[in-house]
Amino acid sequence: MSQQLSRRHFIKMSLATTGAIITENAFNYKAFAQAPGVITSSKRRPQIPYGVMSGDINNNSAIIWSKTNKPAQMIVEYSTNELFRNIRKIIGAIATEKTDFTARLNLSNLPQGQQIFYRVLFQDVQDKNIFSKPEIGSFRTVPNNKDILFAWSGDTAGQGWGINSDFGGMKIYETIRKLQPDFFIHSGDTIYADVPIEAEVKLDDGKIWRNITTPEKSKVAETLKEFRGNYIYNLLDENVRRFNAEVPQLIQWDDHEVRNNWYPGQIFDDKRYQVKDMSLLIKRAKQAFLEYTPIRFDANDPERIYRAFNYGSLLDILMLDERSYRGANSPNRQSVESKDTAFFATPQLQWLKQKLLNSKATWKVIASDMPIGLIVPDGKINFENFSNGDGPALGRELEVADLLQFIKQRNIQNVVWLTADVHYAAAHYYNPNKAQYKNFKPFWEFVAGPLNSGTFGPNKLDNTFGPEVKYQSVSAGIKQNQAPSEGLQFFGTVKIGADSKVMTVGLHNIEGTKLYSVDLQPESNG
Repeated sequence: MSQQLSRRHFIKMSLATTGAIITENAFNYKAFAQAPGVITSSKRRPQIPYGVMSGDINNNSAIIWSKTNKPAQMIVEYSTNELFRNIRKIIGAIATEKTDFTARLNLSNLPQGQQIFYRVLFQDVQDKNIFSKPEIGSFRTVPNNKDILFAWSGDTAGQGWGINSDFGGMKIYETIRKLQPDFFIHSGDTIYADVPIEAEVKLDDGKIWRNITTPEKSKVAETLKEFRGNYIYNLLDENVRRFNAEVPQLIQWDDHEVRNNWYPGQIFDDKRYQVKDMSLLIKRAKQAFLEYTPIRFDANDPERIYRAFNYGSLLDILMLDERSYRGANSPNRQSVESKDTAFFATPQLQWLKQKLLNSKATWKVIASDMPIGLIVPDGKINFENFSNGDGPALGRELEVADLLQFIKQRNIQNVVWLTADVHYAAAHYYNPNKAQYKNFKPFWEFVAGPLNSGTFGPNKLDNTFGPEVKYQSVSAGIKQNQAPSEGLQFFGTVKIGADSKVMTVGLHNIEGTKLYSVDLQPESNG
């Protein structure tokens, strides 16, 4: 049964999808071109019900993702011409039930600074003359001496706020798409596996928020099918599908891909769950996450979610995983580092330091699924992220202090943190002159979100690393868990000038209005 497939088995199969480049002469193009005319019934075609997606764009390559509905072989054609002249074709793996008919393929050796147009087809494995209709997507490869523009945010379909057709669906995705960013960082909570979607939610003004519903989203996710169904739910939204086809994504996870505030080995008492084994829930959740996101698997560690991307001489992006290796949530006041204070954990922390040290890019962006200096409680006495309240560095803050000290000692310049999680937007400047722990270089952290979830905040600040609020999108005392229809949904943009190398960070609302902007001047060794 598909639910018994191990994540590692799935990833090994997916690693084989790099495929072979097929020239037009070698490919049976006649059969391919005439296939629609051969088919007497569209029901016999493989279907592509949820569109296409690109991701993990990295220098001269990108991952292409799609899903079909029956055993079929993935084929990708691509060109620098939107009319698909001078195409190249790659034949990928066969999508099977074992991966829920998802498939991915690596496009490599791509030309620099080009718009790439691609189309995905699936060829029936039983009748080679039967093909799906093509689904078209596009992306830009890493530019050479051109400005960079990208966006980030997090938190999709949370707190029961799902796809409301009357509202226009998850329309913040369309707002971001229209800006035509080079790529998008999804900072986690890509789904809310622990939050069912009900058909109707009564708003404060008496109006009704009406959600599209599905069986898999009618309860908390426990089975592999239910976790998969959470990803499929988001793909029902036409804004999301259109966005996926045009904007490459770098995706990380946080807690709601499994359940709220989870950590390895957690023991929980939630009457909604029949499955109480956290390890089993994590296993199923991670398999679904890897199946439904365009992640590039590392051949040496295929289940690793933290990874790095180079975007030319201007930018390196370091994507963290602050879930898989953490110790248990606790009062977080330990004075000595141990497995109980782990958040990055040693291997990831050492990897991060080495990537920062080796980076030759002007800007180093750390994509963190949780903010540093905002207090995020877990119950009455425990904490969810680094912060534990005012005072010296303790608990998980010890890892942050270690990293910040390393950055200062090695004089690593132009490090910026981007994050989400707290369901509002903010700009924080970390000032050692106002900190309890002072051995670090000043830096900026920018928070964005939610994309289509309840609005919360603002969170209290922890003074350990001296954060100063330069902007926040919500005020103290606002009603918590406001619906997306209230307009308090947020995303961020980053523009880096090719000549000036200035990084301009903006925070925007659901309509795209820029609420805050700051220009960061690059440091120089000179």
